[in-house]
Amino acid sequence: MGRIVVVDDEEELAQAVAARLRSDGHTVEIAGDGPGAVELIAAVDPDLVVLDLMLPGFDGIEVCRRIRQERTTPVIMLTAMGSETDRVLGLELGADDYLCKPFSMRELAARVRAILRRVDGRSVPVDQPLRAPGVEVDVARRRVWAAGELVPLTPTEFDLLCYLLAHPGVVRTRHELLVEVWGYRDGSGVRTVDSHVRSVRRKVGPDAIRTVHGVGYAGSDGIAG
Repeated sequence: MGRIVVVDDEEELAQAVAARLRSDGHTVEIAGDGPGAVELIAAVDPDLVVLDLMLPGFDGIEVCRRIRQERTTPVIMLTAMGSETDRVLGLELGADDYLCKPFSMRELAARVRAILRRVDGRSVPVDQPLRAPGVEVDVARRRVWAAGELVPLTPTEFDLLCYLLAHPGVVRTRHELLVEVWGYRDGSGVRTVDSHVRSVRRKVGPDAIRTVHGVGYAGSDGIAG
């Protein structure tokens, strides 16, 4: 079970989310604005943050930005249906997933469980580093070097890169990656995969992950693509 911070200025919704997560055994704290969220996250050091984008003080995008300056805590964003630009920006800043309002409490709880399971079981040591052109990954220490420089990746970015590089040249569909990396069985959220691939490429270079058009993605096998 995890320590979770829920950030939403709709008090009734925040309390409902907190109650649902507490019923699963999680410890939950609530913040209602951007500055309060940053302060609470620093104090609690949660295992996961459920973060609304529309907040007083400053918005969830800025909260996510400040989280990523200090920590790799997984973030699930809550967004309005029409805010695709904000969702993409949030994912590129390092959010792990998003849900559109109105959302199912059952789905939120399932995604929280999936992320926490993945975080708990993600560090599987390997004897040899994983490599791609200009990139080296120390799986046991969860460190990535690109062009000789240490590169900070979010937990999901790291897990995605490791999964693809551990199977070089093997093409994975977006749905397969959602199952294997995110732990989601319902097949939703394929845009999340695309956003994370873009973010990994921006940080480590374009050659570590190649696109197989109409199918999905593969870890580098030395073939351009």
